[in-house]
Amino acid sequence: MSKRWMRALAGGAVAALLSAGSANAVLIGGVEFPQGAVSFADSVISYQPGLAGADPGLNWQGAFNALGVPNFTGAGCSSQIDCTYVSLGVGGALVLRFDDNVLTGSDSDADDLWIFEIGPDVEDTTVDVSVDGVTWLSVGSVGGSTRGIDIDFFGYDSSSAFRYVRLIDVAGEGAQSGATVGADIDAVGAISTRAVAVVPEPGTWALMIMGFGLAGAGLRSRRQAVA
Repeated sequence: MSKRWMRALAGGAVAALLSAGSANAVLIGGVEFPQGAVSFADSVISYQPGLAGADPGLNWQGAFNALGVPNFTGAGCSSQIDCTYVSLGVGGALVLRFDDNVLTGSDSDADDLWIFEIGPDVEDTTVDVSVDGVTWLSVGSVGGSTRGIDIDFFGYDSSSAFRYVRLIDVAGEGAQSGATVGADIDAVGAISTRAVAVVPEPGTWALMIMGFGLAGAGLRSRRQAVA
């Protein structure tokens, strides 16, 4: 093989490597997510719908509506199932988890985390991240509509790995009462992310261990019967 062909092949390999990171890139809600739909929060860990007397209507308390890709259509919410977002209420809080990926920094000043907040009111929301869902680290706030956050600005980089995001409505911003009071969250996505193994819930581990125990007991019983 000639040196010319070798250089051409090497150049093609480098180009393939450089483009691999964006091979799955998808434009979602006007924002490019290099890893596509996998970038979005998968599980609701907790939801506190506002302070007493300042919580949203029941139909707007479906915390599961903040999971997955943004899907707000502008349609009304006749029930939690029909709704496409969750309202936090005044001072309300929502904790979400990435199950099959983690939020990372990008080693640049580009946005790493994107909060899709809908509605006409400008309602600030503080944003915290966590590795374990216990120790929380502030990464600033977003102020109404869809907004991004550069977590590198707060000292993190591509080696960081956060599974949890906590959103807390800032009391005093926007309307203080009504069915959709507080920040209205449609989705939370990690622009800078990498895939990881899914970690089973403690309850799932318990069921697995119980299953192994029952299987072992059954095997011992069969052996004794044969003997």
